[in-house]
Amino acid sequence: MLTRLREAVSPDPLAAVVDAADAVILGKTTAVRLALACILARGHLLIEDVPGVGKTTLAHLLARLLGLQYARVQFTSDMLPADVIGVSIYERSGERFQFHPGPIFSQLVLADEINRATPKAQSALLEAMEERQVTAEGETRPLPEPFFVIATQNPNYQIGTFPLPESQLDRFLMRIALGYPAAEQEKSLLAGADRRQMLAALKPVLDPSELIAAQNRVDHVHVAPAIIDYCHTVLTFTRSSPRFQHGLSPRAGLALIRAAKAWALMSGRDYLLPEDVQQVLPAIVIHRLASGEDNHPKGHADIADYILSAVPVP
Repeated sequence: MLTRLREAVSPDPLAAVVDAADAVILGKTTAVRLALACILARGHLLIEDVPGVGKTTLAHLLARLLGLQYARVQFTSDMLPADVIGVSIYERSGERFQFHPGPIFSQLVLADEINRATPKAQSALLEAMEERQVTAEGETRPLPEPFFVIATQNPNYQIGTFPLPESQLDRFLMRIALGYPAAEQEKSLLAGADRRQMLAALKPVLDPSELIAAQNRVDHVHVAPAIIDYCHTVLTFTRSSPRFQHGLSPRAGLALIRAAKAWALMSGRDYLLPEDVQQVLPAIVIHRLASGEDNHPKGHADIADYILSAVPVP
């Protein structure tokens, strides 16, 4: 299996990242591509699934392949915002308070089991995710560039979870699920090497400067007026549909365009097609739209199908 990792090369560095990730996270190419597209679009990622399907492994894997400084924060019910942001400690030698940065001052932060923390602790991420800065002890401090949050959460029906408020959910560009692997992939997983050993053997495919350059290329992907009309029709449809309590916001529309542009770039194009929008739409909308019947995994999956089947393709 380690040999397979070394052979996972491609002339396209973005494809090489996906190939290398596929060697560790077996049978989840679409989820890996969505996660990489989210990072290319400068967004934050929420992964919701049952424990043990590879959520944490995927976050650590992306940090290794992209050469990013990585920090993992295990969210618990007794966590405080200072555990994430940092704290000032009085130093007697200098007779002053010295700020000690928390794990949020990393390029890729894994907020593991984020919904096991109270809303007060969850709020420590709000400013960081939106403004890419934190304010502590009356001083605003910028975060590293690039900066991403990948959060994992257990399904809300599990014991000891606190649902994320809508304002925090909207900070995540995408929400994905990994699910159980297919039979053949799971057998290979059971017979293969330990995933922690495989992660330790990985070498970065990109460095942070190359990642930033790829993000800048995403900004220049062309979006035709017909695609803009298509995305706008999606937004207005959700606002008029009786199925949803409220429709998609303009920020959700911007997220849809950004993510689709990243998907197009990963597909080797500098222009958008309707297929790019359709590929990323489920991950963009499922955490932004809800009704009473949708607050369970099957309902989440049905939301995207419902929208795509109702909105005509240009």
